[in-house]
Amino acid sequence: MMNSLKSTYRLFLYLTLLVALSACSKKGYVFTSFHEPADEGLRMLYSYDGYKWNDLDKIYLKPEIGEKKIMRDPSMVQGPDGVFHLVWTCGWKGEKGFGYANSKDLIHWSAEQFIPVLQQENNVINVWAPELFYDDQKKEFIIIWASTIPHRFAKGIEDEENNHRMYAITTKDFKTFTDTKLFLDPGFSVIDAVIVQRSAKDHVLVLKDNTRPNRNLKVAFSSDALGPYTGVSAAFTGKLTEGPTVVRLGKDWLIYYDAYGEKKYAAMKTSDFKTFTDVTSETIVPKGHKHGTIVKVSRKIIENLKKDKAN
Repeated sequence: MMNSLKSTYRLFLYLTLLVALSACSKKGYVFTSFHEPADEGLRMLYSYDGYKWNDLDKIYLKPEIGEKKIMRDPSMVQGPDGVFHLVWTCGWKGEKGFGYANSKDLIHWSAEQFIPVLQQENNVINVWAPELFYDDQKKEFIIIWASTIPHRFAKGIEDEENNHRMYAITTKDFKTFTDTKLFLDPGFSVIDAVIVQRSAKDHVLVLKDNTRPNRNLKVAFSSDALGPYTGVSAAFTGKLTEGPTVVRLGKDWLIYYDAYGEKKYAAMKTSDFKTFTDVTSETIVPKGHKHGTIVKVSRKIIENLKKDKAN
């Protein structure tokens, strides 16, 4: 009787492990992308391990909004209902807003919308690199971006028209939005910030110090996704780096970024956002890829994207 129970228990553990492994194998990753000069539209890479990326080599969404009709810095997140939401930079200067569209399968997209921000401000130089984050504690989407409002902050190293700060709005439905609020003023020009959730009360902000001659990546910390973020670190990358995106792989986090000074795409690995290891040599990123965000998706999504490319 005892041996029979042990055998049944071992079989149960074995089947549980098989189910867990099967669930893991049904996941993959999509990396939103664009190519310079940013007038073609949304591209995507895919990966099954988060290290080796393949180019789907297709335009999935052609930019139709903004004066110049460009698409840079495409940031995407999947909502709790399975819908993918995408935002992007739609102009270099003069645009007081950014682009938005959504999709259920990453192949068929909604009509594009222009989301206006900072409308109460008379002199906004730019709205750059909007970044999406879903706050599962407050059940809302956070959108952060960099803007310059000349003479708004203390004069730093950068010119007044390049003295960026991070701003934010929130929404639950992408129809109504909160008023724009200052999200981050670290005392220097800052762009390309992304929110990372480690736990319900533990968030990391990966950001670019945009002041010369640094122009490198740092981190800051907060208990709330909307901040305030404090404890800005020393740089963990070399100079002339930008456009970070973060993906969790097991117990580690990979931070991909554009090392534009070296004309390459690079990656750092960390388990605590205090110590970082360069793992660029372990990654494969197709030539021409420019920074977007990495989203974990079902294997079915990837297979459908590959089938669509073949058609």
